[in-house]
Amino acid sequence: QVQLVESGGGSVQAGGSLRLSCAASRLSYYMAWFRQAPGKERGGVASINNDGSTRYVDSVKGRFTISQDAAKNTLYLQMNSLKVEEPAMYYCAAEGAWRWRLPLDSVEYTYWGQGTQVTVSS
Repeated sequence: QVQLVESGGGSVQAGGSLRLSCAASRLSYYMAWFRQAPGKERGGVASINNDGSTRYVDSVKGRFTISQDAAKNTLYLQMNSLKVEEPAMYYCAAEGAWRWRLPLDSVEYTYWGQGTQVTVSS
């Protein structure tokens, strides 16, 4: 079992920045951030494995950075240049089972946090 607790969400103007944190009982082999807007499916944002390899959805490349601090068992998502279409509930996820590639699909993750809300105003 892995417990995940997100924090750092809030309200920001378009073009602004936020840093999300996910405190984990332990970091898993794969860690990721997902987001879900009302009426939409949960979609992958970024993932990272324990050797530091990362993967991003195309829409956030160059603006978001995923990272982790093993000493603190914490996952981060630095979000810059936020867009008005990006408000959502942001979720942290963890998976320990081996995958062929760094996963960014919600079905590939077992453990989930409760989410933190991000609001972007124009």
